[in-house]
Amino acid sequence: MSDGKLSNRLIDETSPYLRQHAANPVAWQPWDDRALEAARTEGKPILLSIGYSACHWCHVMAHESFEDEATARVMNAHFVNIKVDREERPDLDKVYQLAHQLLTQQTGGWPLTVFLDPDTLVPFFAGTYFPRTPRHQLPGFADLLLRIAETFETKRDELNDQGSRISEVLNQLNEPGSDGSPAPGMEHLKAAHQTLAAQYDPAEGGFGTQPKFPMPGTLTRELRHWALNPDLDDPRETLDRVLTTLTKMARGGIYDHLGGGFFRYATDRKWMIPHFEKMLYDNGQLLSLYGEALSIGPDPLFEDALAETADWMIREMRDPAGGFFSALDADSEGEEGLYYLWRRDQVKRALSETEYLVFETLYGLDKPANFEGRWNLHRRDAWRSVVERLSMDRAEADAALASAKQKLLAERNRRSRPALDDKVLTGWNGLVIGGLARAGAQRNRDDWIDAATECVDFIRTTLWDGERLTATWSGGRARYAGYLDDYANLLLGLTYLLSARWRSIDAQFALDLTEAALTQFRDPAQGGFFFTAHDHEALIYRPKPSLDDAQPPGNGVMAEVLLRLGHLFGKPGYLDAAEETLAWAEPHIRRYPAGHCTLLSALELSLVGPEQIILRGPEGGMGAWLAAAREGYRPARSVFAIPWDAEGALPAYLPKLVSAEQRGGVVAYRCRGLSCSLPITELDAFRSELEAAPG
Repeated sequence: MSDGKLSNRLIDETSPYLRQHAANPVAWQPWDDRALEAARTEGKPILLSIGYSACHWCHVMAHESFEDEATARVMNAHFVNIKVDREERPDLDKVYQLAHQLLTQQTGGWPLTVFLDPDTLVPFFAGTYFPRTPRHQLPGFADLLLRIAETFETKRDELNDQGSRISEVLNQLNEPGSDGSPAPGMEHLKAAHQTLAAQYDPAEGGFGTQPKFPMPGTLTRELRHWALNPDLDDPRETLDRVLTTLTKMARGGIYDHLGGGFFRYATDRKWMIPHFEKMLYDNGQLLSLYGEALSIGPDPLFEDALAETADWMIREMRDPAGGFFSALDADSEGEEGLYYLWRRDQVKRALSETEYLVFETLYGLDKPANFEGRWNLHRRDAWRSVVERLSMDRAEADAALASAKQKLLAERNRRSRPALDDKVLTGWNGLVIGGLARAGAQRNRDDWIDAATECVDFIRTTLWDGERLTATWSGGRARYAGYLDDYANLLLGLTYLLSARWRSIDAQFALDLTEAALTQFRDPAQGGFFFTAHDHEALIYRPKPSLDDAQPPGNGVMAEVLLRLGHLFGKPGYLDAAEETLAWAEPHIRRYPAGHCTLLSALELSLVGPEQIILRGPEGGMGAWLAAAREGYRPARSVFAIPWDAEGALPAYLPKLVSAEQRGGVVAYRCRGLSCSLPITELDAFRSELEAAPG
C-alpha cells in the first residue's frame, strides 16, 4: 500500500533484514538515488530507519508500527521512508548515530529513527525506538510523525539553521586536533589502565554495572598491558581482572552452555540473563581472547568455551562456500530467548537420574527460575566444587555432564530455531579468520585453521577483484564497496593466519590489500584512515573512527597491521603510515585513553617493537620449533613457519640469509625491526635464544 507514487521496494534487496520489511504496508525504499530524488522532488522529509535482523527492539517497532496500516498511512503520506541495514551500510549508521548524539545529547542504538531534510540529508530530529501508543515517557509514533511533519512545514527556517549548526560541528570533527607534539607515549597507556581499574567490577568481573558487554578489545588491552609492562604496579590484579571476567562470562548466562557461542551482552551485573542475539563479530574476537588466555596456562572452563564456540561457528554459522553468516536472532516464535530457555520438567524428562543431579546442581535448577518462570543456563559455581559437593568420581561426573548436554542439545534442536541472518560480511569474517587461526594454532586444531583458510579463499575469489574488496555477500550476490573495517579486519586475520599456517598466496593477498587500503582510505593531509574510500558516495560527514565499539575501530587495527606487516616484509612506507595514524589519533586518545584500547595496543606495539620468529624447514617438520616459539603469552611476537619450497611473497630478509646447505633441516631467525639474528640450526640453541628474548 502507498498513499503516493512510491511502493515498497525491499523485496529484491540482499539484506535479510530489509526483506523482513518487504511486506510492510509502509512504502519502504532502500537508500539509493531513486529514493533520495523522490524526496527532493516531492519535498518530503526522509524518515530513515536503521536496524539489523537480530535486533529485538527493531522487531518490536516493526510489529507495533510498520505492520500497522494506520501508522503506515501517516508515514507514506508525509515522508519518504528509507530502511537501512546497518550491517550493509555501516557508513550511514556511523554518520547518523553521531548526528543523533548531537541532536539529543544521548547515545543512540537500534532501531535508529532519524528525520532528514530532503535537500541536505542533514537530520533535524532523531530517536531510537518509539512505541505505537504513548508509554515509558515516549510519545506514540503516529502522533510524533504528525508533529514532525507539521514542524517541517511551518518551521523550515529554524530547522535549516539547526541543520547548518550540525553540519558545522560535523565538519569540525575532521579538522586537525594535534598541536604538533610527538606521537603519544606510555602516559596514555597508564592513564587507560588506571581508568579501567576504576571501572572494573571486582565482585562480578567486567566493567561498569549493567548491562555488561564482553568488551574483548578492553580485556585484550589489559592482558597486553600486563604482559608488556614489567614495571607494572599491580600485575596480579591486572591479570585477575581479565581472567575473572573471562571466567564469569564462560560460567554465565551470556554463554550458550549447550550449543556454544556467546550472546551479545548481559542485561544484569552477574552475567546471568543475556540479550539473546548471537553476533559473529563478538564470537570471532572472543576466540582470539580465550586462546590468548589459555597461552598463559591451562583452564578447562576456557578450553570448553573456546572449543564449543569454534565448533558452533563452523557447524551452524558457515556457508558451504566458506564464509560465515552474520547473526542469530534473539527471538523465536515471537518470544525473546525462548529457544534457549528450560523448564525443570523438560530437563528431567530428557535426562537420567544421575545426569539430572549433576546438571541441576551445576546450573541451579534447584534454585528459583531466573527468566520469566524458566531457566537460562548459568553456572553458579565451579565444576570442581560441584563434583566435590556431590561426592562423585570426577570421570563419572564428567561423563554424566557431557551426556546431559548432548541430550539437551538434541532436544533443543527440535525447537523452532531463531532466524539466521545469512549475510556474509567481509569485515566480520576477518575477525573470525583471526580468531580461528589464533585459537587453532594455540590448541593444535588443524580443522579450525582449515576453516579460516577456506574463508580467506572464499573472500579472495568472491569478494576481491584484484583492486577492491566488496563488503557483503548474500544469496550469491556481492554488494557495496568495502569499508575501512573490511580491509583492516581481513588484514589482521590474514596476519594471524600466516602465523598459523604460511601460504604464499595469503602473503601476497595481504600485501595487495594493504596497498589498496593505503590508496583508497588513507588521509594524506592529516594521517589516519577514513571509514569510506575516496570515491565513495558523499555523505554529510566522512568518519575517521578511533573509538572502540563492539568492533575495533579500523584506524587502530590498521595501525597494528601496518606495524606487523611493515616489519615482516621490510616496508618502511607501512611503518610511516602507522606512525602517522598514531600521531593523528593522539589528541583523541589524550581526551579519553580508556575508549581507545585498540589504538593503544597499536601504540604499545610501536613502542615495544614487533618481534618476528621466522622458521624455514620442511613442511610438517617444524613442530618442535613452533611449539617452543609459541610457548607462553607474548603479544609482540609473531611466529611464521615457512616451508623451503614456499615462493612468491616472503619476508624481505630471507632470500639473503638462506643458503643451499641449510635447506636440509630447520633454520630459525629472530627478527626485530628490519634486522634479524644469524641463522640458528640447533633446537636447543633456539630455545636458549627464546628464553633470552623479550616479547
